[in-house]
Amino acid sequence: MAEYNPVLTAPEGANKKRKIVGRGSSSGLGTTAGKGNKGAQSRSGSPQPYVGFEGGQMPLYRRIAQRGFSNYPFKVEFDVVNLCDIEAKYADGETVNKETLIAKKLIKANKSKNLSVKLLGTGNLTKKVTVSLDKVSKSAKEKVEKAGGSVVEVKKAEKTEKKD
Repeated sequence: MAEYNPVLTAPEGANKKRKIVGRGSSSGLGTTAGKGNKGAQSRSGSPQPYVGFEGGQMPLYRRIAQRGFSNYPFKVEFDVVNLCDIEAKYADGETVNKETLIAKKLIKANKSKNLSVKLLGTGNLTKKVTVSLDKVSKSAKEKVEKAGGSVVEVKKAEKTEKKD
């Protein structure tokens, strides 16, 4: 019968002492602590400050003139909800709008503050619901109306500029 030993120990060589650097020239890794001489690589933090950094030279993305127009700042982003989600979470006769979607945790409240909500037609709908959202796809609209519900698209107030 094997001898019972209640003490668990790590195998030989599993726990090594950490190499101590920068403790004088006689330690073997003193002065520069194994990091070579001066420069960004010898200092703490990332060796390059940012993507595109060219060592202090004016980076390429700033040397080249910006041309054209980007529509990116004006793009409209949507939170997406599918009909299968509505089928699972809503009862017959309820209204589907941004507030009820947040209450039923189909969209996140903090993320959806500035986003519009779009209903997509993935899944089937058997319940009669009233949908009042920013955008509704054509297939979703057909399925909601086929189930006996109604669809109202809510238009956000457009920003109007003052004309002098």
